[in-house]
Amino acid sequence: MLLAGLVLSGIAALIHVLIFRMESLTWTQESTRRTFGTTAQEAEATREMAFNQGFYNLFLAIAVAVGIILVAAGQLAVGAALVLTGAGSMAAAATVLALSSPDKRGAALKQGAAPALGVIALVIGLIL
Repeated sequence: MLLAGLVLSGIAALIHVLIFRMESLTWTQESTRRTFGTTAQEAEATREMAFNQGFYNLFLAIAVAVGIILVAAGQLAVGAALVLTGAGSMAAAATVLALSSPDKRGAALKQGAAPALGVIALVIGLIL
C-alpha cells in the first residue's frame, strides 16, 4: 500500500504541476479560459490571483515530489511527512472547492481524488 500511496500522490503532484502551468503561465490563453470557463475579461481581471494560486499548487507538488524521493532514499519518516502534507493539502483544497462552489465539484474531484486516495493508501501502508 505504501507504493500505491506514493504513486497516487505522484500522480496528484503531476496534476498540480499542470494546474500551475494553466494558472500561472497560460491563464489568459483561450484554451485555459475554456478549461476554467472564464471570459477574456474575467481572466485578465483575475490574472494576478491565478498567478499566485498556481504557485501554491506548484509548491505542493514539489513537497510531494521531494517526499517521494526521500522515501525512495530510505528516509521514510521525513518523506512520508512531506507527501502527507502536500497531498493532504491538495485533498483539503479540493474539499473546500467542492463545498464552497457546488458548480465546481467536477473540478474538485479531478484535482482531489488522486491526492485523497494517495493519503489513504499511504497511511494504510505506514500502519501495516
